[in-house]
Amino acid sequence: MKENTPILGGLPAIIRNDHGIYLGDLVAYFRAVFKKAQNLNHPYHNFRHMFHVVWLAYQACSFYRGQLTTRERRNLLIAAMFHDFDHSGIMGDDDLNIARAIRCLEKYIMPGDVEYKTQIYDLIRATEYPYRVTISQVSLSGWILRDADLSQVFSVAWIQQVVFGLAREWSRPPLEILSMQSGFIDKLKYHTEWARATFSPDDLEAKAREARELLVLLEPLQGEPAKA
Repeated sequence: MKENTPILGGLPAIIRNDHGIYLGDLVAYFRAVFKKAQNLNHPYHNFRHMFHVVWLAYQACSFYRGQLTTRERRNLLIAAMFHDFDHSGIMGDDDLNIARAIRCLEKYIMPGDVEYKTQIYDLIRATEYPYRVTISQVSLSGWILRDADLSQVFSVAWIQQVVFGLAREWSRPPLEILSMQSGFIDKLKYHTEWARATFSPDDLEAKAREARELLVLLEPLQGEPAKA
């Protein structure tokens, strides 16, 4: 199932759980994010990023129907929805962003999920970057969330979202962020079978090549003065 595979009913179907992928629905959580999160318009860690991760995690839940229980799938999707809640939108101190996300989820967690909040919080902690949670401590759901979180580069809007978005959040020139993309993609290693099936080696190679070709197009021609 590719990243841009349509989901019948789109985002509302995911939130309502029209296809019975997980327990209950996520309507209350969606309302909390949409109405209360302070980072929805950040350059990168915004609504689009949070729900891109939810979208991918939902696809993974379908892929792993035989391995993850409906309860585990619900936990994963809640964690995906809240993993960057109230993100600062600046580089560094990701431990503070994780603590903030967990604190916000604690505020909005539904009564039926309180019993499982430790598992959900652990999934959110697994996304702290650079990673601090060791490989042996990460569950299948944690690996799904990590893989989904690193896959924004395969969005159709990746230049706007990743290149210009991270440039603003990191206070770096967009060209510098673009120059980092091929190296990042070349080193990208997905840990789940779902992610490797979704983003194949050919897909990775093509995206890295696209980034390199864009850099070439931005270089001035020989003898041409650099104007921008």
